[in-house]
Amino acid sequence: MASPAERYAAAAARNRRSRAELGRFTASLDFPLDDFQLRACEAVEEGKGVLVAAPTGAGKTVVGEFAVHLGLATGRKTFYTTPIKALSNQKYHDLVRRHGAEHVGLLTGDSSVNGEAPVVVMTTEVLRNMMYAGSSTLSGLGFVVMDEVHYLADRFRGAVWEEVIIHLPESVQVVSLSATVSNAEEFGAWLAQVRGNHEVVVSEHRPVPLFQHMLVGTTMFDLFAGNRVNPDLLHAIRGAEQRGRYVEDARRLGGAGGRRGGRGRRDRTPPRGPGGGGGGRGFARGSRPGGGATRAEVVADLDREGLLPAITFIFSRAGCEAAVGQLLAAGIRLVPDREGDRIRRLVEQRVEPLAEEDLGVLGYWDFLEGLGRGFAAHHAGMLPLFREIVEELFTEGRIRAVFATETLALGINMPARTVVLEKLVKYNGEAHVDITPAEYTQLTGRAGRRGIDVEGHAVVQWTRGMDPMAVGGLASTRTYPLRSSFRPTYNMAVNLVAQVGREVAREVLETSFAQFQADRSVVGLSTQLRKNAEALEGYAEAMHCDLGDFREYARIRRELGDAEKDGRRARAASRRAEAAVSLERLRVGDVIRIPAGRRAGWAVVVQPARTAKGTPTGPGVVTEDHQFRRLTLVDVPEPVEAQAHVTVPRQFNPKSPKSRRDLATSLRIATPRGLEDAPSRRHRTDPTAGDTELVDHLRRQLRDHPCHECPKREDHARWAERWWRLRRETTGLQRRVEGRTNTVARTFDRICEALESLGYLAERGTVVTERGERLRRLYSERDLLAAECLRHEVWKRLDAPGLAAALSALVHEPRHEEADVSPRMPTEDVAEAVHATERLWSRIEDLETEHDLPSTSVPDGGMAWMVHRWASGGRLEDVLRGQDMAAGDFVRRCKQLVDLLDQVADAAGDAELRRTARRAVDAVMRGVVAADRLD
Repeated sequence: MASPAERYAAAAARNRRSRAELGRFTASLDFPLDDFQLRACEAVEEGKGVLVAAPTGAGKTVVGEFAVHLGLATGRKTFYTTPIKALSNQKYHDLVRRHGAEHVGLLTGDSSVNGEAPVVVMTTEVLRNMMYAGSSTLSGLGFVVMDEVHYLADRFRGAVWEEVIIHLPESVQVVSLSATVSNAEEFGAWLAQVRGNHEVVVSEHRPVPLFQHMLVGTTMFDLFAGNRVNPDLLHAIRGAEQRGRYVEDARRLGGAGGRRGGRGRRDRTPPRGPGGGGGGRGFARGSRPGGGATRAEVVADLDREGLLPAITFIFSRAGCEAAVGQLLAAGIRLVPDREGDRIRRLVEQRVEPLAEEDLGVLGYWDFLEGLGRGFAAHHAGMLPLFREIVEELFTEGRIRAVFATETLALGINMPARTVVLEKLVKYNGEAHVDITPAEYTQLTGRAGRRGIDVEGHAVVQWTRGMDPMAVGGLASTRTYPLRSSFRPTYNMAVNLVAQVGREVAREVLETSFAQFQADRSVVGLSTQLRKNAEALEGYAEAMHCDLGDFREYARIRRELGDAEKDGRRARAASRRAEAAVSLERLRVGDVIRIPAGRRAGWAVVVQPARTAKGTPTGPGVVTEDHQFRRLTLVDVPEPVEAQAHVTVPRQFNPKSPKSRRDLATSLRIATPRGLEDAPSRRHRTDPTAGDTELVDHLRRQLRDHPCHECPKREDHARWAERWWRLRRETTGLQRRVEGRTNTVARTFDRICEALESLGYLAERGTVVTERGERLRRLYSERDLLAAECLRHEVWKRLDAPGLAAALSALVHEPRHEEADVSPRMPTEDVAEAVHATERLWSRIEDLETEHDLPSTSVPDGGMAWMVHRWASGGRLEDVLRGQDMAAGDFVRRCKQLVDLLDQVADAAGDAELRRTARRAVDAVMRGVVAADRLD
């Protein structure tokens, strides 16, 4: 019960709010603000910057919307930044509905709507570029909302967020909206250091509680029972694993054991919380032969149990499309026929800008049929317009199931009642890896719609080898640390030098969150260094010897030990080399004795050593126990020689047990008499043989040293060993401290040195040259390479389609399986331009190696032919025929290409090249590429 004083204070606070803009803002809402929303909005109204960290769906965007309201009310501009164009488009429409189209603009690179409006929604890169260009649009700016600010951890684009935060004028209030991160206070402390008066508001409360489940076969279990993983779930998984082993055994034996499967208890009540009984809920009437429910069965049962709408995350584009096909084949319908007809009419209106001839190659007819039945796929390989349609229909509750890759979780507002994860492993472009707690939190955070659902549900489908305890760990880790990915770039360097000079630029970069985190980590290391220094003094006293300098004696002793080790390693390496040569010399039929290990004994060579794909492979042998083995240096650490010879049949098959037995019999007959039990012939070498003059010299020094005769020599030596070990540890700590101190500024210095060597900076990196001015206008990931191509006139002779094709090498990122494929070139001129680009990249790579800088990614002409065909007016079907590229990928790359062409048109010194670049923009920006532009 609150005291009278507390009640009075609360009433006074309410009264103040009712008179302020916050009161007018809250009165316009149809829901009351939570405490964290109130605190954050009050901080904004007080003129402070604010960091709001809260779970997905908690309503943190309300704080950003209040900043928009306050900006309009006080006559100050507001920029609302988002990480991706789709989210910018979505936010633009939201704000237009609230404030009217005349007050809201949109800038996303390929869309420009009312850019001088008092409220402008934009991607973060657009704001960064405006700041470097000194755009007049920045005048009168009062608020910047940075939605999804935790994106600054993104290793490819995260630096942009820090650039904006650091370089915005001090008068601008920054409202940062973040997922819940475990180091929000650290991030807030950095914001306060860089931006001044800043408040951190953290909420870990989900307004819609999230309940975790696992689907085992066709039965759904609560993941938790109380504070532990559900015992019934563990029991069910053990049973499923046993049935799986039975099925495998039966299949190997030709049986039909796969039909074994349990029936789960049917309980139509949705599970209510982590401790809600622990039992399982049957989803289907029996298990499939594989032991799990089909996608159609899972969706149908989610529908029956009242758990739709649902998003099923499948970490594969093909898997998402296959899921839609499976539901179509199963006749699944999740919406009434009349609603399906309305959806079809809406979709047909939205795709009117597309050429009818392109619809087939875009997979439109299955897409339309699935939407009409209430389900769809969502992934980056789809046409952006198709993704937008799915997002709109799902957000409005008109379709009930979406099969998506993890890209859907990146900020798009698409909450659901249930989220299903088919796997907890995804391909990251290089390998299949477990998803992280951060990714799990982001994906499952979509479950539970505020104001609609009383609870959300996260369902993980169990697969063989999945550990429920690990799933419990993922589900329990609700926060994760935010780590900076900031690093200076070539474009950033020339822009900073041009605007504030090199010295000030260096100081500015030292204020980055990356350096802030590095400096904080140094504090603990410095404390350890002080402790180590004290211990080293103590060890030095303990090893003191009256006869001489024991530290010097210990140094000689250590150098001697190291030299002897080096000698032993050299001799061992020599023996291994001799052994490798001896294996290469063996021929088919040679009888050898394997000296040691599990395969010790006699063997006959049946396959010679060979080299395949650059990797040497040892000879194949058949042993006395008629087994086929391939020898390695582990089996034969010493050189081997043929002791006898047997005839190996020309058609000998090492996979045939009979052939191996027959040969083993011949081997036993051919084994040289008297050698059956003889020890293997090893090279007996003197352990001191081959010692260098250095070893002899150090031994003499050691014997002649005064401390060598000390009666307490070994006691002193023990303390000396401790001293050396701690000294080595301390040296490593010092290197770590030095490596983390001023790391960002030192990288900037190396970039400036590299740029000066190429003529982009002059006068010791303090002046931006004409070349550098061109580089200032190039913002692509391969910015320096683009500038070098301009400098060397690589693109001068090309027409518009050729220029677009050649520049595509700077935006295309091949998928892993494409990396080694030689690209198809449309013309000789384009081929020469791409090859010239590759040669320039090679020089840049050498320069980056020389200056210890991260490598610029390799240019790739893998889509040059497609871009040339498209820019020449080709049909989409013809462009994509026979190509391993989805329509959505092609459109996305073309939009990136248009951005780069715009930059080249702005940066080029040659008037004809500028005109060609603008013609190329028009040639590429047509049809499906331009279909989702907001005009």
